[in-house]
Amino acid sequence: MTEVDRRSAMGIVGVGLAAAAAGAPASAQAPTLSPAFAGNHTPVPLGFDPAKLTGMSEKLIRSHYDNNYIGSVRTLNMIEGRLAVSLADKDFPAILYGGLKREELHRSGSVILHELYFGALGGDGAAAGDVPKAIAAAFGSFAAWDTEFRRTAMSLAGGSGWCVLAWNIHTASLHNYWAWDHMHQPVASVPLIALDMYEHAYHMDYGIAAAKYIDAFMANLNWEEINRRYRRVLGTYVSPA
Repeated sequence: MTEVDRRSAMGIVGVGLAAAAAGAPASAQAPTLSPAFAGNHTPVPLGFDPAKLTGMSEKLIRSHYDNNYIGSVRTLNMIEGRLAVSLADKDFPAILYGGLKREELHRSGSVILHELYFGALGGDGAAAGDVPKAIAAAFGSFAAWDTEFRRTAMSLAGGSGWCVLAWNIHTASLHNYWAWDHMHQPVASVPLIALDMYEHAYHMDYGIAAAKYIDAFMANLNWEEINRRYRRVLGTYVSPA
């Protein structure tokens, strides 16, 4: 679904909400809202100086962070508020509720993946620690993983999606995933590296030269943070030998 389609769909949902509110009895005007939809997500601050990245301009990073990431945080909060009101209305149409749930999934994925993306930047790109060793064991060599990761990312160039290195809980293994539209990564996996391949992530600096953007992303990875994520995965999902 394109951004235009989403805006159209949300417009339809908004009309449905307004109509439901207009026809609701007085007792439904102040519903008890579900705490599951608190709508209180707050942006995570950047953990690095965006003026000091290699090959990624401060203008690009701030635009990406302020417009795309914070925009998704705000939209997720709005969607959760609408879900809470809709859930309290027993006559709210299921098809419209489904549209809200789809947008909730889309925006949740956007928020989480953007936080993983920005959270792993600010390093010198030098791969060290447990993750590179685990990657080499899983892919045959670190270089083989790097080639496959970049090729997966390039398959999304000019489109909309993410390239994600994740720990697959089901298979207990590392894998690179092609993730379209913020929400197509396997559910039983924990992301370690998330590379945003939406054009907003690189077009300002590189135009259509997505490969150069990928080079810049890899050169700014903070492998200490990636290792921290991996250690948390091992502590949570992998039993001691």
